[in-house]
Amino acid sequence: MASIFIIQSDKSIHPLLRKLPGLLFIALMTVGFLQLAAIPSVAHMGLGSLTLAMVGGALIGNTLYPRLQRYCDEGVNWSKHHLLRLSIVLYGFRLSLQHIAALGISGLVIDALMLTSTFLLACYLGKTPLGLDDKTVYLLGAGSSICGAAAVLATAPTVKAEGDSIAIAVATVVIFGTITMFLYPCLYALAVTGDYLPISPQMFGVYIGSTVHEVAQVVAAGHSISPEVENTAVISKMLRVMLLAPFLMLLGGFLQRHTSSTTEKTPMAFPWFAVGFIAVAGFNSFHWLPDTWLTTVNQIDNLLLAMAMGALGVTTRLSAVRRAGTKPLLLALLLFIWLIVGGAGINLGITALLA
Repeated sequence: MASIFIIQSDKSIHPLLRKLPGLLFIALMTVGFLQLAAIPSVAHMGLGSLTLAMVGGALIGNTLYPRLQRYCDEGVNWSKHHLLRLSIVLYGFRLSLQHIAALGISGLVIDALMLTSTFLLACYLGKTPLGLDDKTVYLLGAGSSICGAAAVLATAPTVKAEGDSIAIAVATVVIFGTITMFLYPCLYALAVTGDYLPISPQMFGVYIGSTVHEVAQVVAAGHSISPEVENTAVISKMLRVMLLAPFLMLLGGFLQRHTSSTTEKTPMAFPWFAVGFIAVAGFNSFHWLPDTWLTTVNQIDNLLLAMAMGALGVTTRLSAVRRAGTKPLLLALLLFIWLIVGGAGINLGITALLA
């Protein structure tokens, strides 16, 4: 292992070899958490392997990992971004186009309304009462309204954001998104056992997909409830993620019209992994693969998802939130409350209207 760490510092080494220490670190950590999740007493707590990987990774990331960061950071960051996207594409093998079509027009309308209302609310609250700078507001709004850290990173070039604003936005949306992994299963249990609202598993899956920040957090929250809720939540989330492209086009056009001092065109980020998810689900609709193959693919996908969750946890820095102060945290909290409360109202209203 020491020799692996040594080659990490040599920039002439092939990029794959430079990523190897971080990949091995995440793989070993994830296998350990998966073994821990399989212990009956731990499994009885209802955390789920993905949630455990995320939380455990965050604990390690804020304690042990800083000593290894110089050796492992490249591989860990690669895992956080690319393994998550690959695992979401492979998740399509669990679904079909029939599942996607089952959401109907109401699912798309709910996602569009949640994106629009959350981002506009971020712009109003962030600029008027809180007085935050535009770049931080746009990044926080994008992360909360679309797909967490991925949306923040995709929006950053469009608004020409600096590193500090990006770090603040990523940290806040990851923290509040992580809370949803524990909160939403409790909300579902209350809704079902208390018989407060006529909530079906599909309705709650759409609610998760349209309001939870990160793709991985959507998977974890749905996974903690039931396979049906998980599948519907992922489909709803993928539709929401695909709205990232038109969102960036509209935001970029707005900024160029209102910023006369620059004519530089900003690059567009397109969520290709969401298209890959739809394509794989379409392929799976033909049922060409044997069940044994699908079982193997799903097992690999579970491992990749857990590794991505672990890497996301490892790179979550509480210090970044402390440095940011209270205003960005307060904005993220207010958006978090809107996603839960306002999201529930929009989901129930649109479902009743278009049912």
